[in-house]
Amino acid sequence: MREIVVFSGSAHQGLASQICDRLGVPLSRSEIKRFSNDCLQAQLLANCRQRDVYIVQPLVPPTQEHLMELLLMIDAARGASAAQITAVIPHFAYARSDKKDASRISLGGRLVADLISTAGAHRVLTMNLHAPQVHGFFSVPVDHLTALGVLADHFRGTDLSDSVVVSPDLGNAKEATQFSRLLGLPVAAGSKKRESDDKVVIDSIVGDVRGKRAIVLDDEIATGGSIIELLDRLADFGVTEAAVACTHGLFAGRAVERLRNHPMVSQVVTTDTVPAPSGWPELQVRTVSGLFAEAITRIHGGESVSILFDGVDPTHAPPQGSLFDKVGS
Repeated sequence: MREIVVFSGSAHQGLASQICDRLGVPLSRSEIKRFSNDCLQAQLLANCRQRDVYIVQPLVPPTQEHLMELLLMIDAARGASAAQITAVIPHFAYARSDKKDASRISLGGRLVADLISTAGAHRVLTMNLHAPQVHGFFSVPVDHLTALGVLADHFRGTDLSDSVVVSPDLGNAKEATQFSRLLGLPVAAGSKKRESDDKVVIDSIVGDVRGKRAIVLDDEIATGGSIIELLDRLADFGVTEAAVACTHGLFAGRAVERLRNHPMVSQVVTTDTVPAPSGWPELQVRTVSGLFAEAITRIHGGESVSILFDGVDPTHAPPQGSLFDKVGS
């Protein structure tokens, strides 16, 4: 079997190192140089010829800088005769640019997907895309992992009496429903209208939350505007406290200050798909390195990745045996 070679861009070398530790392979060295005209150059400092190359790089701020690093590293691997190149993108930032919701607006998600495949990637491995239709933007296979099981494990074994899972908006309600089933809790959702990138209005809550403790679940928290607006509405309905959970904890702008100082927030839980902000020791970070390592192992061995969804997300879980029986009959 071909050898696995793992590289990391500068976005999140800590996660790449943890993935390599679980794989039992070294993190191979690479070098990013900046010329006097501000152009970047990437060099991979390990043999890639006829090897399976995995490049770990979440698209986090400065997003454009890290995207360009990723493209250059993919191109370098292609030029070095790699047998297969997988772009491991734990956080695909441009997934939020997934629809034409205004006149003459760009569709960044599809454009960046085209750039990644044009650079030479044969496959993409990512986690919790903002919208499932982003899958269709790629012309190469995409393995889309979920952190719902990891986040649910954090809450299992704790007191969940009188608790309810709440989604900030109806668009994330499906994920929240699956999360609520993992914990055996009811679910509710906010009815949200976005007025700008950092300003939203939640005018109602769908579901019974009165007098309950909330577990607010979102795929990504950037400025925290949606979460704070939701917490204010939940307070109006008599919610006593709220734990906040998300996959991608970007916590940009005043998000850390907003969430740390909010009287309703009992805890904030996220994963390490992106680097954690400094100076927030109370933040609880769950690692997804094991999921990515297992997915890489299965991709490398030509095995099913969907088995990782067993008991977590039936939408992507392997077909049941009864279906095969029906086909064979």
